Amino acid sequence: MASSDFKTSQTTAVDHGGEVTISALHPDIIRANILARLDGPALASAACASSSLHALSADESLWRDVCTSMWPSVAHPRLRHLISTFPSGHRSFFSDSFPILDRVPPHEFNPNRPSPSSGLISAVDIYYQGKLVLSRVQETETVSKWFLCSPFLVDLLDPKDSVPTQIRRAADTAAGNDDGEWLKHLEENLTLSWILIDPTRKRAANLSSRRPVSAWRHWLTGEIQLRFASVMVGDGSCSSSRRWLWSAAAAAPEMYQCGIVVTCGGDKEGGELHVREVGIHVEDMEGKHLNGKESLLVLGNAMDGGVRRKARRCTDGRERYDAYLELRRERRERKQRRESALDFACIVTGVSIFVLFWSLLLFR
Repeated sequence: MASSDFKTSQTTAVDHGGEVTISALHPDIIRANILARLDGPALASAACASSSLHALSADESLWRDVCTSMWPSVAHPRLRHLISTFPSGHRSFFSDSFPILDRVPPHEFNPNRPSPSSGLISAVDIYYQGKLVLSRVQETETVSKWFLCSPFLVDLLDPKDSVPTQIRRAADTAAGNDDGEWLKHLEENLTLSWILIDPTRKRAANLSSRRPVSAWRHWLTGEIQLRFASVMVGDGSCSSSRRWLWSAAAAAPEMYQCGIVVTCGGDKEGGELHVREVGIHVEDMEGKHLNGKESLLVLGNAMDGGVRRKARRCTDGRERYDAYLELRRERRERKQRRESALDFACIVTGVSIFVLFWSLLLFR
């Protein structure tokens, strides 16, 4: 029967133009030998090419394979079952997690968004030169008073735990003690994905910049620390009265940062690099670490209403982070100028009152 269908469709294609189009191939051939070989972006593009390809590209198994090949952590049985309950399964998960978070439009921001009742799940994957280094799934409870009032911080590894890797420092950089070249090498070859999943609302978002935005060696411990960051930008046209955070009295920052710091050690002795800490936090433009309640509101609105866009270059994340640091520096300078002006006004007012007081006493 399949052979008959194939011959009929091929004859139809030839009759209509003398050329055999992709519609002449049997759907099983297209699915198994063409669509199954595509990555996520290519599969999404193929789905837009025609109605028949759109129908074939909706196969859940195709998107499940795409997601597990890109993010091995989602192959965890708990996540596989959870993602299958998303509106369009793994296709919905991919559309949430692959693009970069860009901004939350003011009309999409919900200051009364309910907190997740079942916690949050983090799916984390770290690669070095395309090879998997670390893959973990971490569940975080979000309902206790301790979590809501304490600074938001998710640690992926236990304090005494470390993950050995096959990353070794090159002999030329080790011999010359050239930390700059070694850190630059890590920035160019390490990639990280941190997908935050809300099981209650069936939404997800990738909070990583993919590549490090900065790398440095800790002055005391000598460990290497690499920062990945996702910068969320607010709509500049919105009024200053709009509130991004939960408190009505809080200031309304236009940007905030989801910072992920990976701490590695063991490279000085020429041995393999060990991943010792991986943690995420959220901070505003003042450098203040948000607590659990504030962070849930920011991250939840990013997952629900955040505008996502495809990264044009691998350096997009670093450029956005550098722009964020520049805006934060300018904001700090403006604040210092305002405080200096206020101090000067207070001094002038105090001196004026002092002079006026003694003038009244002396010339009364």
